[in-house]
Amino acid sequence: MQETILILDFGSQYTQLIARRVRELNVYCEIHPYNSFPKINSRIKGVILSGSPFSSKDKQAPVPDLSEIKSKIPILGICYGAQFLAKESGGEVMPSKIREYGRANLSYIDHSNELMKGMTAGCQVWMSHGDTILQIPENFKIIASTDDVNIAGFKIEGEPTYGIQFHPEVYHTTEGMKLLKNFVIDICGCSQSWTPESFIETTVNELKAKLGNDKVMLGLSGGVDSSVTAVLLDKAIGKNLHCIFVDNGLLRKHEFETVLDSYKHIGLNITGVDAKDRFYKALKGITEPEKKRKAIGNTFIEVFDEEASRHIGIKWLAQGTIYPDVIESKSVKGPSATIKSHHNVGGLPDFMKLKIVEPLNTLFKDEVRKIGNSLKMDPNILNRHPFPGPGLGIRILGDITEDKVRILQEADYIYIEGLKKAGLYDNVWQACTILLPVQSVGVMGDERTYENTIVLRAVGSTDGMTADWSQLPYEFLAKISNEIINKVKGVNRVVYDISSKPPATIEWE
Repeated sequence: MQETILILDFGSQYTQLIARRVRELNVYCEIHPYNSFPKINSRIKGVILSGSPFSSKDKQAPVPDLSEIKSKIPILGICYGAQFLAKESGGEVMPSKIREYGRANLSYIDHSNELMKGMTAGCQVWMSHGDTILQIPENFKIIASTDDVNIAGFKIEGEPTYGIQFHPEVYHTTEGMKLLKNFVIDICGCSQSWTPESFIETTVNELKAKLGNDKVMLGLSGGVDSSVTAVLLDKAIGKNLHCIFVDNGLLRKHEFETVLDSYKHIGLNITGVDAKDRFYKALKGITEPEKKRKAIGNTFIEVFDEEASRHIGIKWLAQGTIYPDVIESKSVKGPSATIKSHHNVGGLPDFMKLKIVEPLNTLFKDEVRKIGNSLKMDPNILNRHPFPGPGLGIRILGDITEDKVRILQEADYIYIEGLKKAGLYDNVWQACTILLPVQSVGVMGDERTYENTIVLRAVGSTDGMTADWSQLPYEFLAKISNEIINKVKGVNRVVYDISSKPPATIEWE
């Protein structure tokens, strides 16, 4: 039975970061919408209430039903979560007279309180809220204050319920992990037993029990997610796993051949499928990003269905879905709006008659890599930059043609190989090139040109939920720009993207 911390999402930009921090303590946690979460059982050791973009005074402010939770198991309310707990118990929450955003310091800490144990007087915390708790009921006890916020933290006496008006999950709260450890380990009593090794053992056993002698088909992409999925399934069901690698015409240069070769070295049962023309036909004339994603996803499904029909007894389709895919594809009233659809989230059409198995759908990207390391997989696969399921289809803005794919493949190849030769590839979480639907004037030789613009993008991140642009050396960028413009016919301008996520996304579509 897996010990779990439940995180109720009120729509905060930091909700996923709370989950990341809890998992860094080797404790499993799940994020659920505040208005749709599982019933409390013996595996759930504690509940964390996230922050929210809403004010508790808003008519549409999220109001969870905690009647089956409160006083029964430990609760930690963060920011809006704390304000909700105070307000629901009869306290007073009002808009702040002083802006409470950014760094602050704890001027008072109740060191006798188990949540604040070991924290240093004056330690820095990160505030991000428009409301503040002005008064608390008599059975609430203040356990932390700043110079401007008297009730920066509280405990409800007689029950394991706590609230803090700062964010322990962000980097700027210098002792945030100490506070979270106090809550998760000491107060909730979690054993820190969720490790890569325990995940592999549990997952392989679950796959054996779930799949039995059934045959499974997996669409490989060459990336870490589908590759780790394949190795886990191979350990569980061996030759009953049938992998296919589809050339959708939107792969990187030489990728189809090199990826097929690498998988054969692993020993997987794999077939390569050339479906370029089929995808180009499905995408013809489509310019809207979501329609492109859906056209690519639907065509993948058709190809998978045809391949499944070639093998007698295929009952499952395996996918390398990871947790951010699931989170970004869910939307409830209030919490995080859907950012984009994912081609591997949302089920299959009825005609396929296949069931879905997703061994990694509770993991973040860096956790998948840790699993791969424990499985002793090839570092060239594990350290490969993330590559989207729709491939270059969402890196060509506007409609897709074979000539545009050629231009982007050539530019991308120069950029990625350049990063590797310069020893910069492993310093970057993800690098990509974007082809803009923009032409600009240039001069080549004695002639004026009117050709395409390529964007270079490189970011640093842990799991893709947030990312900052990578400050690559000017000399390197100058060399790559010059090489692309000289060698890629149809390009006369190269620019570098210096946007972070948020507000920008890593991909452009």
